[in-house]
Amino acid sequence: MGMTMTQKILAEHAGLKEVKAGQLIMAKLDMVLGNDVTTPVAINEFKRIGADKVFDRQKIAIVPDHFTPNKDIKSAEQVKKIREFSRQMGIVNFFEVGQMGVEHALLPEKGLVVPGDLVIGADSHTCTYGALGAFSTGVGSTDMAAAMVTGESWFKVPEAIRFILKGKPQRWVGGKDVILHIIGMIGVDGALYQSMEFTGEGLKHLSMDDRFSMANMAIEAGGKNGIFDVDEITLSYVKEHADKPYAIHRADADAEYTKTYEIDLGTIKPTVSFPHLPENTRTIDKVGIVKLDQVVIGSCTNGRIEDMRIAAGILKNRKVHPNIRCIIIPATQKIWKMAMNEGLFDIFVDAGAVVSTPTCGPCLGGHMGVLAKGERALSTTNRNFVGRMGDPESEVYLSGPAVAAASAVTGRISSPDEL
Repeated sequence: MGMTMTQKILAEHAGLKEVKAGQLIMAKLDMVLGNDVTTPVAINEFKRIGADKVFDRQKIAIVPDHFTPNKDIKSAEQVKKIREFSRQMGIVNFFEVGQMGVEHALLPEKGLVVPGDLVIGADSHTCTYGALGAFSTGVGSTDMAAAMVTGESWFKVPEAIRFILKGKPQRWVGGKDVILHIIGMIGVDGALYQSMEFTGEGLKHLSMDDRFSMANMAIEAGGKNGIFDVDEITLSYVKEHADKPYAIHRADADAEYTKTYEIDLGTIKPTVSFPHLPENTRTIDKVGIVKLDQVVIGSCTNGRIEDMRIAAGILKNRKVHPNIRCIIIPATQKIWKMAMNEGLFDIFVDAGAVVSTPTCGPCLGGHMGVLAKGERALSTTNRNFVGRMGDPESEVYLSGPAVAAASAVTGRISSPDEL
């Protein structure tokens, strides 16, 4: 029986000719990732087992991004701990304030992940790198600690769901709308511990930024990982950002899938996820009147340069509604600088928005935009669970950057076509 893209990558890294769904394997890792929330716990476990060095100084990345720049004494202590550990271990890919970004935007930008890689990270949205044709998935801090010592991790080989994409998206529809549409269709457990594999001629109409956004939210459908066919768009990105060797793995014609969905991208409308689950989706024409207090444009899902450009295109020569706090967060220093040099910051500030340094910040209710009781936010982030961005009695709605920017102008969830 043939193998899926994910199964081929796992087999290669396990040193096996083939693997089957449900099989338990040990596989070698190309990258181990941690952040300022999860790495301190991993360090405790690392020390508890008596380890004194990491398996490879270049195959570990530690990125303080959740509560940085440090929002309080506790977060400062957390980052101090991982900073000292990184220096002691000689970890090459430690990215402090001034070099940092939101981890899942930063690693591809730095060329640290390429097609065919096997990556684990102590953060659930590590699945982002599947956009590059890599296998990447989130793990716990204990698994991260073991991986830093051994360079290996265990996996249960997942089954897979195939999504065949065709057609061309309408105006204002991007990768975020596509993945929200899919999650709304299959539910938050619709791909539970399965690989979500994206293929089809429609891929040519999805940029890398679209694909990163989609792979990022595979976990919101319960997926073990999301992964895209490698094509010319992927290889162009890799050529620009990386100098590592890579491997292209394509699914066999007789690979097994638990389900196959054919999706016409041209039929998808701008989509909004209502509280308190990503699956609670409505198309923009069925939203009704939802007044807002805050709009956030950024995060590991939608903080890339295309997102900044889309938002700026809508906010240009317009003003943020007086009842709205509009917070814009470029995901990395490079994206921040590009946006600044392109004049996007002038547009944002003139419109009445604020531009932040790269940080996860408000996405997890950390800082830079925490919600009070009864407040509503529309955010380009990836989760809208109860209390996700602040008070348990606040509400979070999810959308792409086009709807978010338009809503910042009107003060309610709106289509850009309303402006």
